[in-house]
Amino acid sequence: MSPEQKTQLEAAAFRRLLQHLDNRKDVQNIELMNLAGFCRNCLSKWMMTEAIALDVDLDSNQARELVYGMPYSQWKANHQRPATAEQLATFDALQVAK
Repeated sequence: MSPEQKTQLEAAAFRRLLQHLDNRKDVQNIELMNLAGFCRNCLSKWMMTEAIALDVDLDSNQARELVYGMPYSQWKANHQRPATAEQLATFDALQVAK
């Protein structure tokens, strides 16, 4: 596999991950954090970090829109539910364990 093919495969897999997350708007970010240690916001922050490394102009709102498929404020208003006490307790316990 050439480096170009590897990059193409990685990009396609990332697009598929974003599509999967878009199809699962019912899965909340805190659930992702508690189970996998990353969420949609993490993905947008990673994109910003890579944009800086590549000298690409990308701000946090643009990065979030690439991940969420819409402005973050719109996604939050339409799909984000308040975290439960149990979710917050799990999140806090995981942060302490790090």
